[in-house]
Amino acid sequence: MNTFKMKRHNRLYLLVLLLVSISLQCVYGSVKTQRVDNTPPGAEEFNGQILAQIKKMRLQRGDQYKPRTKHLSTDGSAKYTNRLFLQSSPYLLQHAHNPVNWYPWGDEAFSTAARLNRPIFLSVGYSTCHWCHVMEEESFEDLEIATFINENYIAIKVDREERPDIDAIYMAALHALGLNGGWPMNVWLTPQKEPFYGGTYFPARDGDRGANMGLLTLLTKLKLIYEVQPQEIVSASQSLVGAIKASLIPVAGSKIPDPQILNLAAAYYKQNFDIFNGGVGEAPKFPNTTPFQFLLRQYQRSGDKELLKIVNTTLNKMAGGGIYDQIGGGFHRYAIDNEWLVPHFEKMLYDNALLSVDYLEAYQLTKNENFKRITNEILQYIMREMTSQQAGFYSATDADSHNPDGETEEGYFFTWDAKDLLNLLGEENYSIFSEYYGVSQHGNFESRNILNTPKSLDEFCKTRQLDKNTVQSIISKSRSLLYKQRKKRPAPLRDEKIITAWNGLMISAFAKAGLILDNKEYINQAVSSAHFILNNLYKNGRLYRSFKDNVASHNAYLDDYTFLIAGLLDVYEATYDIQWIKKAIELDAVLEQQFEDKKSGGFYLTANDHEKLLSREKPSFDSAEPTGNSVQVLNLLRLSEFTSKQAYRTRAENTFKAFSPILNETPMALSKMLVALDFYFGSAREIIIITAENNKASATPFINALRDQFSPNRIISIMAEGKDLATQSNTIKIAEGKRAFKGKTTAYVCEQGACKLPTTDIEVFRRQIKTRNEL
Repeated sequence: MNTFKMKRHNRLYLLVLLLVSISLQCVYGSVKTQRVDNTPPGAEEFNGQILAQIKKMRLQRGDQYKPRTKHLSTDGSAKYTNRLFLQSSPYLLQHAHNPVNWYPWGDEAFSTAARLNRPIFLSVGYSTCHWCHVMEEESFEDLEIATFINENYIAIKVDREERPDIDAIYMAALHALGLNGGWPMNVWLTPQKEPFYGGTYFPARDGDRGANMGLLTLLTKLKLIYEVQPQEIVSASQSLVGAIKASLIPVAGSKIPDPQILNLAAAYYKQNFDIFNGGVGEAPKFPNTTPFQFLLRQYQRSGDKELLKIVNTTLNKMAGGGIYDQIGGGFHRYAIDNEWLVPHFEKMLYDNALLSVDYLEAYQLTKNENFKRITNEILQYIMREMTSQQAGFYSATDADSHNPDGETEEGYFFTWDAKDLLNLLGEENYSIFSEYYGVSQHGNFESRNILNTPKSLDEFCKTRQLDKNTVQSIISKSRSLLYKQRKKRPAPLRDEKIITAWNGLMISAFAKAGLILDNKEYINQAVSSAHFILNNLYKNGRLYRSFKDNVASHNAYLDDYTFLIAGLLDVYEATYDIQWIKKAIELDAVLEQQFEDKKSGGFYLTANDHEKLLSREKPSFDSAEPTGNSVQVLNLLRLSEFTSKQAYRTRAENTFKAFSPILNETPMALSKMLVALDFYFGSAREIIIITAENNKASATPFINALRDQFSPNRIISIMAEGKDLATQSNTIKIAEGKRAFKGKTTAYVCEQGACKLPTTDIEVFRRQIKTRNEL
């Protein structure tokens, strides 16, 4: 955002602050309505249709359903029920029995707001968001605040994971106000969906948590301003709408970026690297998964060892920190300190999908066994704890859990009391385990211990003069024992909705790991999960975003298509079953028709027949997840290599052009797109291996050679002579006319359609695939 815009938006924020600070002495006359059934206090009576739907849903949910609220009747049922009870989103259901009269996003809410001439209070979050839970407990479960909201606002709850389009629009409004984004996100809107004020977490009342103004006061003053100064509301909302549109649709360029931007981005990471703890910047520290893949490729291209040091240091520090679950595997969301010690304890599927690939690629390049261990532990954790019986992957687990007193406590499930560890492990094992994992009597987090490894295993054994195998055995047995003991604790809430995009990321992770680590179980998992998504969330030629309670819902977004396409291409390279490429091509055709900007290049977040919102975003920033644009441009380049069709490459080039202003000015903002640029400039190889009929297993030595080398800029295909070759070559044109010489497995290494001499010799093949500038 340029300086002029920043000044204008900051003035707007100051204006709204000034409006909020105006003290208007006015007393509202409460609209009293008699509560019927479980209608929230101060709300309009539910009509017969809503009551019938709630009654039907109660029957469907059955006796095992437990309302999440402190407002319970003597029989354990909820005193209040709102329209969110009819939704499937775990986040919305968490709020279904608040005394707030929540509506889901939809026409009913906005038409009601227009009929009553009320502003809208929009609250956006997700099920495992800690501060969302805090605000719910402090404000949305508070009868006084809930009644005031019900009498003066129309309240809407949105699950940002199901509706990233809504989240992006109103997050842009917060940024236009000069505020940092985050969740919960709370925004005040007109009935026309136009924002006029917003923020993130608000404490309930003045003085709470040191705040000058709490939510109740803010709600009161903004409602007053809405009624007595409507011109100010109109002015503020119109300015914010303009800012939203400007920020969500970047100005397109006309030229493909220069290769030099790869060096500029690398220089940024070198300048901002934390040499002691790894990562970039200060606390809170997020894993920032997407730059690692770029840095590995840039190191391989340039030989700059400082880039490899950034990756090695960061991955090792994160793996040794409390951000990594040392007992159960998998990474927590982020660390609140510089040392990666104290995490925010929620675990997200997308973080673990992306990080498993980061560690996998780093292992393949460096042969660091610790990176391989982390890759395996993440994927085993996902299979064990985050996979449905139908093979879909769940979304997340919560930061909060219950302690032995039944109280909610962040991180209790993952932390340990030193005395309990001593009793569980015995004195001899405890002595080694506690020192290796940084355990102390006073703890490092609220009198408990977050396990972490301040020293590597080699350093620890050398310092203590201990046998490494002995220590490994003690650690392995102790971890297993603690995992079993931890299973007895009340587990954090698990969000069991299945998001197509995040499943695409995890399908990629399993397929890539299965190929590189020669693990058939991982490949089978990738195949099963891909089948699940296509069978349950792909209907009548269109994808759906979310799956819960055996129902697919919400039209898919750009990243749902692109992440799944990437996953299917990776499944192909792990199985060499042509159906996966065909399905990827089919999904890309939907993107081309429904999402692509034919004029300026790139892709919109939503389809052209999607609900009309304030703006149609064209995602242009890689954050915790890469943008669909960054992933899709690499998909197009890979499809071009597989099919030899220039049209895919041309569309990729148009996408590069569309984002060239951002890439040229701040290339690190699109770190995943830098990976695609590296592929584009790197003259990717097409590797075709032909075996004798019904003898694909004979290609194993060639695949092992590929496993030994980090060669990311390539496509791989294995075909057996006969029917398989004939079928696959219909799609993979470069395979036409190729054969296994004298019945021996034969490799063809090509670049842009020009092939080197075919070879049946493994050593010749190794030389042919050796990456240029490889050290």
